Parts: sequence; C-alpha cells; structure tokens
Amino acid sequence: MATLTRHAIRQVTLQALFGLSVNLDAQPEAVIKQALAGDPELENISEAPTEVLELVQKVQAYSDDADLMISKYLIEGWTLDRLNLIDLEIMRIAIFEASQGDVPTKVAVNESLNLAKEFTDESSAKFINGILSKVLTF
Repeated sequence: MATLTRHAIRQVTLQALFGLSVNLDAQPEAVIKQALAGDPELENISEAPTEVLELVQKVQAYSDDADLMISKYLIEGWTLDRLNLIDLEIMRIAIFEASQGDVPTKVAVNESLNLAKEFTDESSAKFINGILSKVLTF
C-alpha cells in the first residue's frame, strides 16, 4: 500500500468529512475510498488508510468542542449553519490537530490555509485564518 503524506491525509480527511456531513448514512470507509478514487495519485489505494480513518473519527468526535470555539468568534448574527461547510471542516481539522493532536499550532494553521487554497478561495482562506488565529492563540 502506498504511503500518504500528512498533507494527503488531511486532503482525504477533509473530503471524507464533507461527504459524511452531507450524507449522514454514509460509512466513513466508503467515503474515504470514494475520495481516494477521485485523485489520480491515490486511486490505486484499495482500502481506507488507517491514519485517514482515525483522523476522520477523531475530528468527528471533537467537532462539538471545535464548533463551540469557532462560534465564540463569529460576528454577531452569524451561526455555524451559515458557514461554508468546507471552511467549517477545514477549521475543525486544524483545531483538533492543534488542540488534541501532535501538530504544532502554526503547522495546523498553515495546513488549513493550504487546504482552503485548494478547495475554496482566497476569501475563505482569510476567514479561516482570522478565526483560527483567535481560537488557536499562538
């Protein structure tokens, strides 16, 4: 089995979390395999890598705590429901990794910005950076 980089693990985790959030009946392994199949560099991986599955499960378990932290810094009148789902999942990953994982805060924020640039746009990256800089005080 091919070894995934930490960045690739985060990419697939993000895609899986997004898929699971829009399809509550989906199984994590199936959504991870689908994300892998959509990437030409990773499509030869036949089963869900353990490190991706574990990160997906840990971020899901920590999402309520992460959401409370994010909500605290939203401007008045905004709720989590109004946020772009990809932005929310990117922030959940970063907050989990910096708070509960073995990833330095600056690395978690930098990786979240890289994901935002790949999956969203510049305004989302700025928004994510603003929230994370408040939630994850360096």
